[in-house]
Amino acid sequence: MNDLLSGLISSKTRIKLLVRFFFNPKTRSYLRELAKEFNVSTNSVREELNQLTRTHLLKSRRSGRQVFYMANPQHPLFNELKSMVGKVMGIDQVIEGIVNRLGDLEKAYLIDDYADGKDSGIIDLVLVGNIDPFHLNDLSRKTERYIKRKIRTMVVSSEEFNEFFPKLKNRSRILIWEKSNPKKISGLTGKTTGDRPENEDTACI
Repeated sequence: MNDLLSGLISSKTRIKLLVRFFFNPKTRSYLRELAKEFNVSTNSVREELNQLTRTHLLKSRRSGRQVFYMANPQHPLFNELKSMVGKVMGIDQVIEGIVNRLGDLEKAYLIDDYADGKDSGIIDLVLVGNIDPFHLNDLSRKTERYIKRKIRTMVVSSEEFNEFFPKLKNRSRILIWEKSNPKKISGLTGKTTGDRPENEDTACI
């Protein structure tokens, strides 16, 4: 885990929970799912969830027999934590090192694990526009060395994207850049759709 958070928080499980919920605030999850994902005991996760809930960084909601947890956007530190988590995940560097330098780009989506707040080590992007694959590959390799994560990209034209978009329906995604609003709008400040039961919009990269 990035030193930015580990230097401030001693609990690795708490760091993972903050990353999981604050990168994409629409993400929600329950105890056993988190314990399995983090490969730790349910008691360890429960203790951290209780702590984060008591301090109102997370909120919980019961659905049937499950209690789902999610980030609390009303917390005074919400924006700061969201920004910090974006830096930890390396998405700031992806936008700065790749997306902002591609030229004829219309939209960029972050999908799958990272859109869910899962720091799996593989960042999947869907890039819409007329993009030079050699330039993209060069930028990707340079950024990978800097953020210490692998970057996988799918490049499609606007027409191809219109056909591909319905396949994203049960797939987590975040619009991190678009030509009409060329500022950072990743999980840090903009449109997110990561809570699978409520996604508007499955294919493989």
